[in-house]
Amino acid sequence: MNRSAFAFATVLALTSCLPLVGCGYSEEEMQAQKDRVDQLTKALDALEAKHKELQDRFKVLSSENAQMVEQLRQMGMNVEDQKRSMEEMNKLVEELKAKQLQAQQRLQTFRNMLERFNKMIASGKLRVRIVRGRMVVELSENILFDSGKAELKPEGQQALTEVAAVLVSIPDRDFQIAGHTDNIPIKSAKFPSNWHLSTARAVTVAMFLADHGVPANRFSAAGYADTQPAASNDAPEGRAQNRRIEIVLMPNLDELPDLSQLKDMTN
Repeated sequence: MNRSAFAFATVLALTSCLPLVGCGYSEEEMQAQKDRVDQLTKALDALEAKHKELQDRFKVLSSENAQMVEQLRQMGMNVEDQKRSMEEMNKLVEELKAKQLQAQQRLQTFRNMLERFNKMIASGKLRVRIVRGRMVVELSENILFDSGKAELKPEGQQALTEVAAVLVSIPDRDFQIAGHTDNIPIKSAKFPSNWHLSTARAVTVAMFLADHGVPANRFSAAGYADTQPAASNDAPEGRAQNRRIEIVLMPNLDELPDLSQLKDMTN
């Protein structure tokens, strides 16, 4: 029984005594009791209304609190996401800085080599190209070798002596000596194919550089025959350009892409 029902029952009990003398109340007393009950009823009704108002307010506050908790939770997640994003961004910035520094260092190496090769470039003994992001020092066959042979001419030895002096001065760099031919097949007892000739010439140059101070562990020799032409083989001028020795400045390990994520795939 709620408070309003209790007050109503009390009023009903008191008013039922009005016609009965046995209740022991005078008319004035009965009226006073009735008035008292009315006051109590109004007070209880007021309290009941206040209680309902407080319950409604509590529900509103509970809903608002739940919304605030959810917002705070979402904000907390967003803050964590932003923190992770910031950390990833900082890591990316550091990686980009490192790559930029590597690029600057590599560019400086290229510039140093160009400066030291300037005299040979000007005299036509060699030319320098950038191929697939690598610096390539190119020496023509007619300077280094006679046609169809892999023995250095005196002029070639002089040119390679100058080249060796430059390569020795470039620290922490590896090189590949690559031999190339035109597409006219060669077939002799010593060189059954252009592959044999291009490889033999690369080995000859590599051995000469090693004999002139370039550490042998800093370069390799390879023959490409006519598979990587620098110009068209349709004209004599193009074929002359294709008969060449290239000294390729190889990238350092830290300049190569990181393939560590592929480790699990190769097991």
